[in-house]
Amino acid sequence: MERDPVDLLQPLWRALVVFRLMTFGFACFGVWTRWDAIVHPYGAILQLVVMGVWTVVSSIGYSRRWGRRNTRLAFADLIITVGCMYATLLAQPLIHIRGGASVLTSIWVAGPVLALAISRGRDGGLLGAVTVSLALLSLRGVDQLGKVLGNVQLLLVAGLVVGYAASTLRRAGDRLREAIAAESATAERLRLSRSIHDGVLQVLAQVQRRGHAIGGEAVELAELAAEQEVALRTLMSSRPAAVGGGRIDLCAQLLPLATTKIDVVVPAVPVLLPSTAADELVAAVKEALSNVHKHAGAEARTWVVVEDLDDAVLVSIRDDGLGTTPAQLEQARTDGHLGVSQSIRGRITDLGGTATVRTAPGEGTEWELKVDRA
Repeated sequence: MERDPVDLLQPLWRALVVFRLMTFGFACFGVWTRWDAIVHPYGAILQLVVMGVWTVVSSIGYSRRWGRRNTRLAFADLIITVGCMYATLLAQPLIHIRGGASVLTSIWVAGPVLALAISRGRDGGLLGAVTVSLALLSLRGVDQLGKVLGNVQLLLVAGLVVGYAASTLRRAGDRLREAIAAESATAERLRLSRSIHDGVLQVLAQVQRRGHAIGGEAVELAELAAEQEVALRTLMSSRPAAVGGGRIDLCAQLLPLATTKIDVVVPAVPVLLPSTAADELVAAVKEALSNVHKHAGAEARTWVVVEDLDDAVLVSIRDDGLGTTPAQLEQARTDGHLGVSQSIRGRITDLGGTATVRTAPGEGTEWELKVDRA
């Protein structure tokens, strides 16, 4: 079975196996000390045999090297443990148990409670504790409630505490895996970046310089080389977008938009937003860039700047193109061109943000898209 280097639940599973073996030993010792008081000794022996076999089977299942630890095994453990509790009736009549005789399974019954707590968290531990407690109460009877209450409380506390700890460790393990994956991806990206920089980028830069120097049709080749150089540099500087918890890095989604005529400036640290908000914001930015390509002129350059304002995120899209007037923007909306009113303003408004545009003929256009982190 392949080892998981970041499985933080392994110590809990190993502790459960040790607990199972030790409590089985306690149960055997309890039967030995009460041997003379047992009405049907052979029934007690049969019960211990079943408990011993299941202790071995469940320990193998919960161990690291053998079997799969999953919810089905934990539920099977719960069912068989409850069955072993009722198997006490083979050794002691029910009237004796309700009169004060011990249930021979003793503390061994806490095993499936801990197993469910580890595998399913707090809710699993609570379910296991309630099930075992009800079985114990059915054997002891309502008259013995005072004596059983202490055991019930211990089972509930154990299930809740271990379940909470397991859930916390599981979340920590997920975050650790994400961090390791991100670190590995970054290391691989840096290695590839060095190779690309030492080879491909230098060749593209040389083609760009020679193409402009030669002139004529070679200029087109130089422009293509320049575009590919920008694309490669953007790829080299990109970073993972997903960070977990339903949030993504807005900068990682905007950086690939850079071209020879579009500069994307982002903070060095991730700018985190809920994935839905980030997707809508990126779509609005793309629509603004599309408008620059259509209306600003062939030589227009664009700058996309991301600012982290702690409680909000501000994205500015500014170009040095032909510009327009607010009246023309309103006329475009009236004529049925919904790029500005729906694809840009509509998206940001739906996110509870603001979209502000400043433009004038000959002075280009600047959009400011502001979205609250909430």
